[in-house]
Amino acid sequence: PVAGGAVKTSEVTLPGFRHDLCAMNLSMFAGSPFHAAYKTQLEAAGLSLMPVTHSFSSVLDDGTWLGVDTDLNATATRMARRSEADARVWKAMAGQFGADAPHLFGLLGTPVPSWAMARALWRAWRAKGLPWCMDTARLLLSSPRNWLSARFEDDGVRALMAAWGMHLDFGPDVAGGALFPYLESMANQCFGMALGRGGADTIIRAMVRCIEQAGGEVRTGTPVASIRVSGGRAQGVTLADGTQLDARRAVVANVHPRQLYGRLLGKAAPDPLPAPARLRPGPGTMMIHLAQDALPAWRAGAELQRFAYVHVAPSLDQMARTYREAMAGLLPAEPVLVV
Repeated sequence: PVAGGAVKTSEVTLPGFRHDLCAMNLSMFAGSPFHAAYKTQLEAAGLSLMPVTHSFSSVLDDGTWLGVDTDLNATATRMARRSEADARVWKAMAGQFGADAPHLFGLLGTPVPSWAMARALWRAWRAKGLPWCMDTARLLLSSPRNWLSARFEDDGVRALMAAWGMHLDFGPDVAGGALFPYLESMANQCFGMALGRGGADTIIRAMVRCIEQAGGEVRTGTPVASIRVSGGRAQGVTLADGTQLDARRAVVANVHPRQLYGRLLGKAAPDPLPAPARLRPGPGTMMIHLAQDALPAWRAGAELQRFAYVHVAPSLDQMARTYREAMAGLLPAEPVLVV
């Protein structure tokens, strides 16, 4: 076993071919407050991020494609071939993103409900006004289809953005799913994408090294049997072999909530159980790793080889069917592919 959770890189096909087994896109990590605070230490410990200008694209039903790169005019020109109105909306949205992002991420980074959330809302209202706050509320509550259809007229442009919702298990008609397509699309347009040089596990290897340099220890292959609780506070953990580890400040459990409030907390779990304890897993995702001697020869256009992500998700309706079939436990007749 190795550290990393869903951030793992391994040679699973042929020697020398390192594959990211789960996560690949490190853009949110690269733009996080954690990275900003510890960038120097992490880079000294081996962290190496690789900027990508041609971030994502989609192959569409009519055999054409759309793609987003950091050249705003190039992206808008591609869109204008399908809809000049959509190209104008895209450019306006991208132009506003830099001013909107700090307030949006401020809201997303606070617990709900909390005084911190109230302060973030107050700052956003003072800086952006009530109409912006209302638009943001609609964004947070809307499905991808509803939000995109209200702003873009071309099905291809909508599909281009909506594909990001599927990464987080938000089908086109799932309420609350519009946020990630907006954020990922605009962030990739304005800032590009960050990948790990040599694999996504560059962040894990650097973190482990920093922990060890600070005197900490990272144990793997060591199952936790239970979390010890006293007076309503987590005091530490008991390992499967009976070893007890005491916590100075907190026990952080990066597991499914059902495991946390079930096996790990046991009788010490709060009564009644909080909402996360009832979290339902999303649909399954299958990943196939290939060792190839050349990039795919895309019939839609050779320029697709320049993009980090190519989505084969040609329409909102196709993505909706795929999502419904997956949620029903069926193997989709036409899957959404992320290449």
